[in-house]
Amino acid sequence: MEVILLTKVDNLGDLGDKVRVKPGYARNFLVPSGKAKYATAENIAEFEALRAELEQKAAEQLKSAAVRKEELDGFKITVAAKTSGEDGKLFGSVGTAEIAHALNEAGKAVEKREIRLPSGAFKQTGEYQVDIHLHTDVNVTVNLEITGED
Repeated sequence: MEVILLTKVDNLGDLGDKVRVKPGYARNFLVPSGKAKYATAENIAEFEALRAELEQKAAEQLKSAAVRKEELDGFKITVAAKTSGEDGKLFGSVGTAEIAHALNEAGKAVEKREIRLPSGAFKQTGEYQVDIHLHTDVNVTVNLEITGED
């Protein structure tokens, strides 16, 4: 199935690209989320009429993400979590929700879905680096310190 991308999509293409995807991916994700339209003659003509507006919107989103990156670059947050003893092992874990909450309390607006933890949630006290995916072209690293509380 062919679709026209209305935004840049990771590992798929840029704004305006006509790409072939599996029908379920288009039907269940791309089209409902507004990231693509089916590549019919009518939709292609409609896209070409709106191309300049969509490109301007994409440029504004990229600029906004770059500003947020400057604000977050090298920022350090501390999260306190209950520990099970002297070895620094946590009761539970520190995941994306706790990190997003700590960043929001520090005045940095970050959504839970923007935080990337490829190794999963943290289960030990210590210092870590957390990647935040602000835009398809903009990522930033934030320093995280997990301290234990008794």
